Amino acid sequence: MTKVVILAEKPSQAKAYAEAFKIQEKTKTYIQLKPDDTFPNGATITWGVGHLVELKEPHDYKPEWKRWKLDQLPIVPDRFLEKVSKGKWEQFQAVKKLFQQADVLVNAADVDREGSNIFYSILRLTGVKGKPIQRLWINSLEKDEVRKGFNNLQNNDKDLRLFDEAKARQISDWMVGINASRLFTLLLQKKGYSNYLSIGRVQSPTVYLIYQRHKEIENFVSEPFYQIEGLFQSEKGSYKGLAKIKEKDKAKVQRLMDEHGLKENEAAQGTVQSLDKKTKHQKSPKLHSLSTLQSVANRRWKYTPSQVLKTMQKLYEKRLVSYPRTDCNFITENEFAYLVKNLNSYQETLNVSFKAASLRPNKRYVDSSKVQEHYAIIPTKTVPTEKKLSGLSREERNIYNEVMATTLAMFHTDYVYEETVIFTNVRDLPFKSTGRREVKKGWKELFPKPTKSNQEKEPDLPDVHKGEEVGARLQIKESMTQPPKPYTEGQLINMMKTCGKLMENEEDVEILKEVEGLGTEATRSSIIETIKTQKYIEVKKNNVYVTEKGVMLCEAIEGTLLSSPSMTAKWESYLKKIGNGEASKQMFIKQTSQFIEKLIQETPETIQQVNIRSTGEKKKWNEPIAKCPACSTGSIMDRYKFYACSAYKEGCKVTFPKRLAGKSLSPNMIKTLCEKKRTKVLKGFKGKKPFSTALTLDEDYKIKFDFKEKA
Repeated sequence: MTKVVILAEKPSQAKAYAEAFKIQEKTKTYIQLKPDDTFPNGATITWGVGHLVELKEPHDYKPEWKRWKLDQLPIVPDRFLEKVSKGKWEQFQAVKKLFQQADVLVNAADVDREGSNIFYSILRLTGVKGKPIQRLWINSLEKDEVRKGFNNLQNNDKDLRLFDEAKARQISDWMVGINASRLFTLLLQKKGYSNYLSIGRVQSPTVYLIYQRHKEIENFVSEPFYQIEGLFQSEKGSYKGLAKIKEKDKAKVQRLMDEHGLKENEAAQGTVQSLDKKTKHQKSPKLHSLSTLQSVANRRWKYTPSQVLKTMQKLYEKRLVSYPRTDCNFITENEFAYLVKNLNSYQETLNVSFKAASLRPNKRYVDSSKVQEHYAIIPTKTVPTEKKLSGLSREERNIYNEVMATTLAMFHTDYVYEETVIFTNVRDLPFKSTGRREVKKGWKELFPKPTKSNQEKEPDLPDVHKGEEVGARLQIKESMTQPPKPYTEGQLINMMKTCGKLMENEEDVEILKEVEGLGTEATRSSIIETIKTQKYIEVKKNNVYVTEKGVMLCEAIEGTLLSSPSMTAKWESYLKKIGNGEASKQMFIKQTSQFIEKLIQETPETIQQVNIRSTGEKKKWNEPIAKCPACSTGSIMDRYKFYACSAYKEGCKVTFPKRLAGKSLSPNMIKTLCEKKRTKVLKGFKGKKPFSTALTLDEDYKIKFDFKEKA
């Protein structure tokens, strides 16, 4: 009797698999399936809880590596080993026991490199060897897709190569993170910096990209430039035009006016010299990959990239959309066939109705040769009921509608507009005017109307005819050159993907077919979250700004490979080769080791140029905040979860809470209380309803509310 054990990446995924079959028993650590056609002897599904296993920390190899010391670098173990992640021992033991009893193992973790890593890392740590392994490879959690996947399990050759790629990435990230963070921190601390820098193979070049934009904006000097603008009055209405001159020197513009005998603001006559109307067709956008969806959702609703990924994951687990972590914009004929079949139901779901322009696959969207592991993000065959739709959160509904509209758009007609160019002559000086008029909405009717701010509207031009005489009034127009704008989070995803070349236009992104960007489709949003958490960047009104701490990091890594996005891109491309079986993991780890050696040699000199900044970070928990008001010997310190006197061993019992009535008490508030026994009126306390009050310190050094103090 063959015993099949299936490993899912997380409990929700295991539950989705189990629902495609008949369940015999559910426990805390596994689900037992009843025998059926797919599993004649039944099967057991167990799961990781994300990463059950992680790389060991430096001190797990040698206790002396726990302390941060320059003379211990580089920290490179002879062999990289793993351990069970904190708090996951019980689940690991359950998985290990099932693996030991199994005859056949099935890797059913996420269908990507990380899923391969999770499965094989767990397998290696269980010590189970020599059992046949198969791979589940699906793009949707719908029941029939799950059953089809389990009936067509793949061999694990590709899976093993992806595991090699993932391990090479994980180990090199560990080596760079551990060694570079210690190296730069310790050298900066010698110069008086009192905190820590975290440095990463992908996060540091990403901060550097934002820093470069910050420098461009900071160093930008706005300058005036001059043009000649004409305001024309025709029989059917007024319009504006510009002469072909743009100069910093106003005198040159004035000279051109003089040459043609023209004066500012004086009534003159013009003639419509030429009128050119062109009808233009715009095809519907490509199907979404994760990054294009993140860009659009950020532009439209200001959602952060990680918010979009989380929302997509929920929709995937609700079986409404296909696999989210894809970098592909194409589908195969199989998916196209089911989309055609469901076309009417999809239209009803989106509350639209149109006749399909074509039901034949178009290479712009349907191309099997462009689909590798995953196809583009599209709706699944499951058409949601009204009840299921009304149960979606606002974010889920918005994202689902965007995926649905983009998919339906490929069946719709082109967006058609007419572009008009008028040349108006005033005393032989030509003025150009352009405008566009919508002819046919086509696929654009499926999408929410853009708001005024993100819709650059070209003016409507009046109906003029060639040779028509028009009234003209001219003026020299002064404008100022504008600095580049900070990136939005959506643009940052694109920047990482195209490695620093800002591609606003999807078409341009397409041209860079072989994108070797920073990070991968699956990791970019978490990299942005990491550098936010590290306080290297902050996001205000959706714009990304580098902080003082970020500037210091960038000055420290300037000129090293850690600041080079294209270098990181080359690493990504080498990693991809490992996954394709064209390059070796050992070689990559060896190159990372050489890179670290080089950093250790060169950094002490380059760090001399860095200015130590006040990075506005919280005081470290072991630094004094104020003299203790009770005893004269101790100081009040931040003890992580509360504030307390440093002389507690001598018997001083003074402590203050970190939160009071729902409000955080900052070190500054505590300092004021210790020194002045009273704060000013503070807002934001929570009772039955929010209230404001001053705080005072009583004789027993307890904090009390003082409502008498007037705001």
